[in-house]
Amino acid sequence: MSSGTQPGRVADDAPDPAELARRHVRDAHAETVEAVLDCADSVADSWDGPATSDPGEVAGPLRAELDVRDAWARLPDVLAGAVRAAGFSLPASPVAAPPYVAATSRGPVLRATVPEGRLVLVVRAFAVERDPTRYVRGPWSAREAVCATFK
Repeated sequence: MSSGTQPGRVADDAPDPAELARRHVRDAHAETVEAVLDCADSVADSWDGPATSDPGEVAGPLRAELDVRDAWARLPDVLAGAVRAAGFSLPASPVAAPPYVAATSRGPVLRATVPEGRLVLVVRAFAVERDPTRYVRGPWSAREAVCATFK
């Protein structure tokens, strides 16, 4: 086992790290997740209809809206907390920039690499539909919006 100040897994017998991280974000950072979803509402309201086929009307405007509402600056803390909740520690504090935090056409993506693998969290604010490709407003609730994987 390693201490909380060293990189690596804190407990080898912990439950699924992705699920622990997802629950932590959903529960401990509900206000930030709701802010992301509110920002996504504002972005979607700026479209000419319920969807857009222009990816330039999604990620960039979402990032700008998150900045205006001070939600972007909170995302590194969300990531750090999720990493701890998953039973890992980071060698350094994450920052609100790639590779830790990025705005995408689906929503903010938070990434942390630890010796055992990579934790990726997505606040799915938008969905991508195919044939034709278009972007639509995604899940409306924090419970449905927060997605996590660990590989």
